[in-house]
Amino acid sequence: MKFQTKKLYSKVKLVTLTILLFFQPLLTFAQTDEGVSFFPNKSIGFIGLLVGLVIVAVALVFFLILKLAGNTNQFLEDKNEVKKDKFKKYMNNLNSSEIEVLKKKRSQNNNRISIVVVGFISLVPQIMSAQTAPANREDLFSQPGVIITLVLIFIPLFLALVYLAAKVNTGFKNYVNNQKINEAKEFAAYISETENIPSDAILDEIKHKLEYNITPNELSGIETPNDSKGLLKNISSETNYRFFASKRPPVKRPKIDPELTRLILWYLGAAVFWLFVGSSVGEYVGIKFIVPDADNYSWLSIGRLRAVHTNLVFWAWSTIGIMGLGYYIVPMVSNAPLNSIKNGWKALIAVNAAMLVGAISIMAGINNGGGEYREIIWPIMAVWAYGLLLTVINFIKTIAKRTTLEIYISNWFIVASYIFILIVATIAYIPMGQDGIGETIVQGYYMHQAVGMWFMFSMLGVLYYLLPQQLNKPIYSYSLGVLAFWSQILFYTVIGTHHFVFSALPWWLQTVAIVGSVGMLIPVTSGTINYLMTMRGSWSKISNSYSLPFFFVGIIYYFTGSFQGTAEAFRSTNLIWHFTDFTIAHSHITMYGIITFLLFGSIYAIVPRLTGKEPPQLGVGAHFWLALIGLQFYTIPLMIGGTLKGIMWAEGKPFIDSVVLMGPYWLWRAIGGTLMWLSHIVLAYNMYKMMRPSTDVDVKEKAFEIINQNLEANSVEPKI
Repeated sequence: MKFQTKKLYSKVKLVTLTILLFFQPLLTFAQTDEGVSFFPNKSIGFIGLLVGLVIVAVALVFFLILKLAGNTNQFLEDKNEVKKDKFKKYMNNLNSSEIEVLKKKRSQNNNRISIVVVGFISLVPQIMSAQTAPANREDLFSQPGVIITLVLIFIPLFLALVYLAAKVNTGFKNYVNNQKINEAKEFAAYISETENIPSDAILDEIKHKLEYNITPNELSGIETPNDSKGLLKNISSETNYRFFASKRPPVKRPKIDPELTRLILWYLGAAVFWLFVGSSVGEYVGIKFIVPDADNYSWLSIGRLRAVHTNLVFWAWSTIGIMGLGYYIVPMVSNAPLNSIKNGWKALIAVNAAMLVGAISIMAGINNGGGEYREIIWPIMAVWAYGLLLTVINFIKTIAKRTTLEIYISNWFIVASYIFILIVATIAYIPMGQDGIGETIVQGYYMHQAVGMWFMFSMLGVLYYLLPQQLNKPIYSYSLGVLAFWSQILFYTVIGTHHFVFSALPWWLQTVAIVGSVGMLIPVTSGTINYLMTMRGSWSKISNSYSLPFFFVGIIYYFTGSFQGTAEAFRSTNLIWHFTDFTIAHSHITMYGIITFLLFGSIYAIVPRLTGKEPPQLGVGAHFWLALIGLQFYTIPLMIGGTLKGIMWAEGKPFIDSVVLMGPYWLWRAIGGTLMWLSHIVLAYNMYKMMRPSTDVDVKEKAFEIINQNLEANSVEPKI
């Protein structure tokens, strides 16, 4: 058997090498002095990219087969070892509970496999096989129809290869775990024999050593420590990550209904999925600002894709994420079980179905052309609203069953946000009074209330719970929270029309919106003070926390972005900034810098408590910095370019000059958007690591589990 496995191992190596040599000429395509391009009229690089991806996938599959064959051979060699020598390593690392099990067994009778590093084969440099004569660009592979056909063939082929690689990897893991289970059974049988169990005296001695603890002052003495020179500060243990602060593992979560845990994880997982889809659409729209003729399909036009992007990141990513957080927080602060988990699943299905159908309908040209952020037609949004209605009824009934005397401030914000968004959505889609200037008034109301009284209101409520929880200290001032709650309701509900200053709207209505925008300084200032004062004295916790860096950035953007919104509302500034790219930068500062960063922090605060698994420390750091730096690259150039564009308009310059002016700033927008998009891929990977079910088998733990089961079975008295 061992000989056959080695023979198979050699054959797979030979086949892999042959395939790579076969594809090698395809990688050494020709170049000219003009280089290789990915555009259709210069398709050599495009074809090479497709071939390269196929080779990577094929190589991955064969290397997984090599890995399986090699480890199979290793297991066969392990079986030939002497069992006593093999099991002795487990006997040298017993804990107290395992020692008690061995003692019971005596009285009754009277690591993981090393990981094979799989690397990708480097692609052959393009400079190989260069031609002296110019390459023929008008060949068969230059035709758009041929390229499209190749892409359509490549997509299922590549997905099939990836699926095959995943199945091979899963089969390998299952094989390894089965081998470990068999080894655990053999080890359990080995230590079930009395002569293989150490004597009680030896076991007691080992247990005594394990339970030995030094006194707190045995190494430090009885004197009070004094550091008069201030030499010691922020002392922490050394970790493997020398360039990163060590992260504090999540506190063991309180007991939560497993069904509720599953529901929350599905909400958050679906939200991350929609973030990836929505931001991928936004990434493509940003690229089309630089390359507007990238395609000529109506389904992929900027007008349709931009609406898909905004609706998915608003009503799918942000909304579903907020709903999932609410299902965690509302029962927790109410100290009562959720009223109906079944209705929670109905709401999840309704919102996801509405977003899927809504995105397809917009791309197909079926939309409500009446205003921004409400492009999805009303029958689809009615299903979406049904999901939110089920949720708020669920929350209200849960709060009604609370065992606490007061309703915590988080539940104030969360429930109120659902009530407001249902009212706002109803007014936005009812056609009455939406003729002419009336539609403009409704659009301003809908657009601003959706942001301030749904996304902002609900996330502030989430922050009132999670920020104190992560800091392990109470909120600084309950009164400031109440002030922020009522003042935001008073001022935010009248500021929508500040988007239509100098329009045909009544002058008094514009003035009311500007006054309300200034009044928003009250809830913003009181809320920011409340959060920052809660963090006072705990700044050192930010560096060793997964969620607090995101919360801190969200709080800073809450203050700066909201003050920026007030500054934009004045007539003098509105004249320059409105309808320019400055407004796009502001919307991303609020919806991404505030809402999305708070959602990121909330996910890293809650998911580890629900699953008991930490995210990769480097992954969280990469996610944070890619998102933050990307947001800076996105917003700052657009604010600068938007200001210059507005000044050009005010000076009466030709419109096309402002378009040419924005070229470099749109390039920075595309770069920043790409970094943000990459951070979402990292987030999806981190979510996978936190939610992935554990399949690794610990041989020693499994062996003692078998022994305990045997002891319990033998201890049952026979029936007479």
